[in-house]
Amino acid sequence: MRERTTGDPLPDVRGAVLPDPARSIGVLTSTLATLGNSRTLDAIAQAAAAEGYSVKLTSLGKPTRSAVTRAFRQLGQQAVEGMVVLVEEYDLDWPGIEFPADVPVVVVDSNPRAGYPAVDTDQAQGATLATEHLLRLGHETVWHVAGPTDSFAAERREHAWRATLTRFDRPVPLPVVGDWSAESGYTLGRMLCHDPAVTAVFAANDQMALGLLRALHEAGRSVPGEVSVAGFDDMPEAASFWPPLTTVRQSFSELGRRVVRTLLDETATGIRAAVVEPVPVTLVVRGSTGPPPW
Repeated sequence: MRERTTGDPLPDVRGAVLPDPARSIGVLTSTLATLGNSRTLDAIAQAAAAEGYSVKLTSLGKPTRSAVTRAFRQLGQQAVEGMVVLVEEYDLDWPGIEFPADVPVVVVDSNPRAGYPAVDTDQAQGATLATEHLLRLGHETVWHVAGPTDSFAAERREHAWRATLTRFDRPVPLPVVGDWSAESGYTLGRMLCHDPAVTAVFAANDQMALGLLRALHEAGRSVPGEVSVAGFDDMPEAASFWPPLTTVRQSFSELGRRVVRTLLDETATGIRAAVVEPVPVTLVVRGSTGPPPW
């Protein structure tokens, strides 16, 4: 029997491949508090394990220029074969960050920076699908509960919502801005629920949509009889909301696979392609959306 070398995956007793601690991918993140980051990290870890790699996580806290540069240096010293940047774009001071020149890097974002490839959910496609769905049900326009202004994903979703309304030649209401939490969705929902002109709302994530549903219920406005609500993420609980939530489904598993595949392709070829690879989304229509009440 051939002796296992350092680069070979470790088989377990049932024949499955276990991650080899000697073959690892570094992941740099500033927070796992958001649904997107936590599920993306899990997907990357699973995709890496399927390729025989382990994951070494470095948490930044506040992603200052010096903290990011120091974290990359530390990961580089751990002999990782590639690095994934899972940090909000607006938190990164790209011109001042020094990445190890000899280590492949993939950014989980919608824009490549400084010559690095980027992989991310197609944020614009998702917002467009949700907004078009509500307009085609007959609503005159669609209100928007936006994510925080320092989020690139929230910005992309808001821009696509606005562009879709403009393309359909519909009024563009002033968006209200939340912080991704159900509490902020509830607070903003209390502002929207008393306006009879509001018949359709696209929330930038499912948690804010949940708070919005509560506010509408307390105000006596039926969903979808009087107001239709759509979200984004298709979190596991979305189908158990009442009514079940129409939402945009992100494929986190596919996102993780593409991140790892892009990183390993660069490792194998030595070619770093500064391209954006959007991961398609789908609209899941459930009971929270319907025609307007007229």
